[in-house]
Amino acid sequence: MKNLSFVLIFFLFQNARAQVQQLTLPEVVQLSRQHSIASKQATTQKKTNYWQYRSFLADYKPQLALSGTIPGFTRSFVEVVQPDGTILFQPVSYNNGILGLSLSQNIAATGGTIYVQQQMQRFDDFARKTTRYNGIPFEVGFKQPLFQFNPLKWDRKIQPLKYQEGNQQFIQSLEQVALDATGYYFELLVAQVNLQIAEKNRSNNDTLYKFAQHKLELGKISQNDLLQLQMGLLTAQKDLASAQQSAAVASLKLKLYMGSRDERDLELGIPLEAKEFDIDTRLALDEAFANRSAAIGFRRKILEAERDVQSARKDNGLNASLNATFGLSNQGSRPGEIYVSPQDREFVELQLVLPIMTWGRNKARTEVARANQEFAQQSVEQEKLTFEQEIFTQVTLLQMLQKQVKLTKLADEIAAERYQIAKERFILSDLSVTDLGIATQEKDIAKRDYILALRDYWQSYYSLRLLTLYDFEQNKKISY
Repeated sequence: MKNLSFVLIFFLFQNARAQVQQLTLPEVVQLSRQHSIASKQATTQKKTNYWQYRSFLADYKPQLALSGTIPGFTRSFVEVVQPDGTILFQPVSYNNGILGLSLSQNIAATGGTIYVQQQMQRFDDFARKTTRYNGIPFEVGFKQPLFQFNPLKWDRKIQPLKYQEGNQQFIQSLEQVALDATGYYFELLVAQVNLQIAEKNRSNNDTLYKFAQHKLELGKISQNDLLQLQMGLLTAQKDLASAQQSAAVASLKLKLYMGSRDERDLELGIPLEAKEFDIDTRLALDEAFANRSAAIGFRRKILEAERDVQSARKDNGLNASLNATFGLSNQGSRPGEIYVSPQDREFVELQLVLPIMTWGRNKARTEVARANQEFAQQSVEQEKLTFEQEIFTQVTLLQMLQKQVKLTKLADEIAAERYQIAKERFILSDLSVTDLGIATQEKDIAKRDYILALRDYWQSYYSLRLLTLYDFEQNKKISY
């Protein structure tokens, strides 16, 4: 019978544990990086950044294109000028189809385009029942803007920075997930610690109140002390109800952020501080400026400002364009005749636009671009100073919190031991109710202070990782 009772108790204990999901801080951070909506959005943004960069690279590679007008049917009346100057409207019915194949290549250094192409044209005159072909067996051409802004040249400088910036932003986003998950973790942990304190206080106050009733019967305490203990019991019961609600809300928040659908109750462990490590402020600054997307963005913003000034200057002056082609062409009644003894085909064109009188508009546009460039440089300098200050502040804070955690942990241990002594002395009628209450408050405050110190420490720890994208424990750059 005793063995059966033991087995039953063991089974119930294991079943109760199965209804609880035990998690540590590293596990919550890892689960959030894998399943949270924020991490999935970061992954999607990384994919978008990758394909945008692939699109940029494709602009500098040869492009093969097939173009045409099939069919190009027309049935209508068109005006025809007669020898005497009069106009007659003649009926027409024809199909004019064109099909071309071209291979083009952008030239980043000059902003021009070189291409080769073939073209075939078929003209069907349904009114006269004739068919003619016109074609270009081969043609090479060149389009070159002169004295104009070259966007291809600037894109080769800026787009790689944007791509690198996007990749680092992905790492930052996952570190931000870790920081946010840490906040939710400690929100629930504080609520659970408060719940444990409230349950313990309710149990202790209930026990002490029963002892006090017995001591009142023996005349060892006053009625006022008994009422004070009763008020303490009622307060503990109210605190317990409030703590239960806070823990339930905090648990729901953490589960939602992690993307968890597990219906088991969460039970969080109290994390220890990381192994003590030295933080070199100079190293933190160097890594931050090497790794952070914002640091890459500083260079990008300066280049974009220079590009805009160059664009304003070029667009406001002489704009010319040189177009030249050389090839072969022919015509005939059959497609094969196009390739028999084709004739030379040349085309050269120089187009230009020179603003003469703009009433100061061109100068104004250039000055606006220069003012924006100066503002961008000033903004970047200010952002750099703020950036350095954030790094320095976070390094100093984390070093201070490393010591703070140890002190609050020691205070928690002392307060817990002092309360145990006070409780035993009260039971032995060697301590007043007031002194017991003080010891209880000090115990609770010390426990909360320790958990809050841990929270500040770990949030500072992940904040420094976020600001530098560097793991100071492993002494290496953070990558995913």
